[in-house]
Amino acid sequence: MPVRVLQGRFVHPPGGGSPYNARMEKLFFIAGAILAFIGVAAGAFGAHGLKSRLDADMMAVFEVGVRYQMYHAFALIITAWAISRWPGGAANAAGYLFILGTVLFSGSLYIVSLSGIRWLGAVTPLGGLAWLAAWLCLAWTAVRA
Repeated sequence: MPVRVLQGRFVHPPGGGSPYNARMEKLFFIAGAILAFIGVAAGAFGAHGLKSRLDADMMAVFEVGVRYQMYHAFALIITAWAISRWPGGAANAAGYLFILGTVLFSGSLYIVSLSGIRWLGAVTPLGGLAWLAAWLCLAWTAVRA
């Protein structure tokens, strides 16, 4: 379905439906690309700069943060595509929840592994819940299309 976009503003697709917002699509695509870049950089830093500084347990914690950040960077890019195809509030919510989940989940694992402040591990499941909600929002976006 072709959609006319005027300078990133809300435009109603032909035949009605939810307004399309090119700014949201662009925001989530850029955020996904930046999070993927940071994930690759963090992975390289972990492999080359941290192996000798962290014990095996903390290195594993760091690697989980990197791995899940990469998964959800790609999820943000998929969300940008979904917004272009099926615009609406659930897709937008998914994008914001993927970002929040990444900050809480991966961010807390990075801090725990690098600083040893283990109580911050209590934040990690909140990031996981944000990601779960984001995946449900993304599924709902397709279901209601």
